[in-house]
Amino acid sequence: MTLRYLLFGQFLQKKGLVSFEDIYRARMLQKSHNLRIGQLAKEKGLLTDDDIDKILIFQEESLERFGEVAVEQHYLSEEEVAGLLGQQKDEYLFFGEALIRLGLLTEQQLIENLKDFNQQKFATPRQA
Repeated sequence: MTLRYLLFGQFLQKKGLVSFEDIYRARMLQKSHNLRIGQLAKEKGLLTDDDIDKILIFQEESLERFGEVAVEQHYLSEEEVAGLLGQQKDEYLFFGEALIRLGLLTEQQLIENLKDFNQQKFATPRQA
């Protein structure tokens, strides 16, 4: 496996900076923090669990995005979807940020390792 196909967590694990358990904990923190648009709509009282289930079924059949289906099926307006997407983007927790929150890396370590990862990731086979 070349570095080009490694994920950042695997890269850090190969360097001995984090364990698989650390990667798992960071991903679980992301999962609990990064709410999906349906969850955000439910929190705001815009959708019920039943509404979300119906939209997800339509989504599976149409292969469209959740927000698109919600608008097409008249569960949400375009403005509501835009607001939810903006909130989702503003509150998104990146993997590196999760590692910092868990005390696994410092901000400086994150920056240095991201630079190293990106240099190796985009290097040609002769450079790597």
